[in-house]
Amino acid sequence: MSEVRGQDKGMREEPGGTTVPTPQPEDKDVLVHIVDDDAAIRDSLAWLFYSRGIATQTWSSGESFLEAWSAALEGCILLDIRMQNMSGLEMFDHLQARGALQPVVFLTGHGDLPMAVDALKRGAVDFIEKPFNDNDLVDRVLDAIRHGRRQREQRLRTLDRDQKVATLSMREREVLEKILAGLLNKQVADELGVSMRTVEVHRARILEKMGARNVVELARLFGADDWQDREAGA
Repeated sequence: MSEVRGQDKGMREEPGGTTVPTPQPEDKDVLVHIVDDDAAIRDSLAWLFYSRGIATQTWSSGESFLEAWSAALEGCILLDIRMQNMSGLEMFDHLQARGALQPVVFLTGHGDLPMAVDALKRGAVDFIEKPFNDNDLVDRVLDAIRHGRRQREQRLRTLDRDQKVATLSMREREVLEKILAGLLNKQVADELGVSMRTVEVHRARILEKMGARNVVELARLFGADDWQDREAGA
């Protein structure tokens, strides 16, 4: 079972008669999924985020969260490392196996630090030790959300780039590889045994297919930023 809380712009009634604020569309990009088997902690955390205008959805178990999980799920996961039945680490393992992109922040006790450090090495964004400062916790979760957005945007850019690369011919891919290695047109022509004019035609087609205006932009698609001087000499 889960409950949703958000900014006080509308209300809905939960099973059992508890009325909670309904999150509005503008809240969906800042959403914290609180996964903890302790109802008191879930409620306390939900109202803490609510006091900062941040929507939350609470989950009483890892199993219930995983049942509802989808790759399109927005927000950050605030996960208690120790829970009954399925632990936080076990849930994290399931998320990783599914290729989940949502950032995960663990709540830990003092004795859980070795497990939390291990979780960081395996891909968690942060861990917050109990007892915690309220404002510090919210700020670090917001940092995790920003981190998650950057990662998601980077993955989308990489996917878009790879899809464009797939449209290149074999020869265009060879020319692209040489360009990214820093070779000038004449050097590419010599290595491939073709004319300069042929290289120029391939290069123009590569730029068009990749959606780049010049070699500097092309290189940035592949993570290189030091192309200004090379481009000037090409």
